[in-house]
Amino acid sequence: MGQYHILVYAELWDIELAGVVDVDRDRATRVAAHYDTRAFADHRDLIGRVDLVSVAVPTEQHFQVASDFLEAGVSVLLEKPITPTLEEARELFAIARRTGAILHVGHVERFNGAVQELKKIVEAPLLVESRRLGPFEPRVQKDTVVMDLMIHDLDIVLGLVDSPPRRLTAMGATVHSGSVDVATVQIAFESGTLAIITASRATEEKIRTLAVTQPDAYVVLDYSEQDIRIHRRAAQEYTLNRESIRYRRASFVEHVQVHKDNPLKLEILHLARAVKRARAGQPGVLAPEEDVRSLAIALEIERMIRDGRGEVVYPSTLPWSDHSA
Repeated sequence: MGQYHILVYAELWDIELAGVVDVDRDRATRVAAHYDTRAFADHRDLIGRVDLVSVAVPTEQHFQVASDFLEAGVSVLLEKPITPTLEEARELFAIARRTGAILHVGHVERFNGAVQELKKIVEAPLLVESRRLGPFEPRVQKDTVVMDLMIHDLDIVLGLVDSPPRRLTAMGATVHSGSVDVATVQIAFESGTLAIITASRATEEKIRTLAVTQPDAYVVLDYSEQDIRIHRRAAQEYTLNRESIRYRRASFVEHVQVHKDNPLKLEILHLARAVKRARAGQPGVLAPEEDVRSLAIALEIERMIRDGRGEVVYPSTLPWSDHSA
């Protein structure tokens, strides 16, 4: 994942790529030479040289690496999931508040042009159906598919449905790795909205879709194509003959114009501008509640699957309206 970040930084003319860190010094040297920058084997060597870093290390190392930078006042783009525990996630945001650094969690789909447009369209969702499926990638061994893939969709769904979850149902299975590779979740919200989220890294076709049923429309989003289509009901047509009255229910499809760009580039630009504003004395941007909620529900889903609990009523341990993040 770090390679994608390096590529974006290198392409942005108003950002200087100050260095690349990898515990494998030879690999760091090769990558740094390719992008005409410096190589480091210890992330702390960047402190004092940078204003912003991307942290794309294994999840269990997130807290230590991110906290080192945040304590030094360096803003951090931290790949999801934030940390393995809620306690560590809350502590990172607390450090960021104290030092004035910005902590941004890498929910890159928020910056997908189609998602930006979707937020303008969705008003009263009845049913949300999300599918994020694809083949197994050996690079991911420790994180479950919930933390690896589904957390993106949890983040988007929680952003679309302005209501606390009331009930969770979760099932999962291990296929290729030592952890859960396939998972499906149902979330019933207090508003009455039902969300069905499926994630798989055991499917030989790559599918990234989100569908929303509303009282007046059916909206389908394709993350990969950055495409949105809205199906609306048209007027019913009637025909009359001697034997009977017949009618045909028709619908029409709107194809929404979406500005297509690299979501990771837009995310990094968004954060870089926030860092510049913060350094100019303007308020920074922190939204810990959103990020902690996604992590909290993802952790609860993992526990449900691991413990064989098929369904739970909204757990009191999940943050929502109490701003406990």
